[in-house]
Amino acid sequence: MSHVVFRMQAEVRWRDMDAFDHVNNASYLGYIEEARVRWFRSLGDDWAGAAAAPILAAVTANYRRPITWPETLTVELIADRIGTKSLTLGHRIVSSGDPDRLYCDGHTVLVWVNRAGESVPLPDDVRAACAPG
Repeated sequence: MSHVVFRMQAEVRWRDMDAFDHVNNASYLGYIEEARVRWFRSLGDDWAGAAAAPILAAVTANYRRPITWPETLTVELIADRIGTKSLTLGHRIVSSGDPDRLYCDGHTVLVWVNRAGESVPLPDDVRAACAPG
């Protein structure tokens, strides 16, 4: 069932670098978060609102190789599992110039909750966007 639902390009910023002249590990998570938010926003207004919004329940990141500056990245989001109240998104960060150069992969688990902190069903827009086709 896994398939890419969103792709985003990102420029590595000088401020993303650490003392070893490669991108700091926390910046990888920032790229993934930015892709996730852009994807959700592209779906319309149903993904988060006054009644419910997604929270990050878990994240894994496998750092495959260091990213150096300058670099243009492609961040891919993959629908891995659609639950009743949760969504597991795979992610990959690759070089835009060489898509075989894998920098990071892993997954995030998102759960939609209401303002009382109770889990609620996935929004219809999110469920439809994850469907293969």
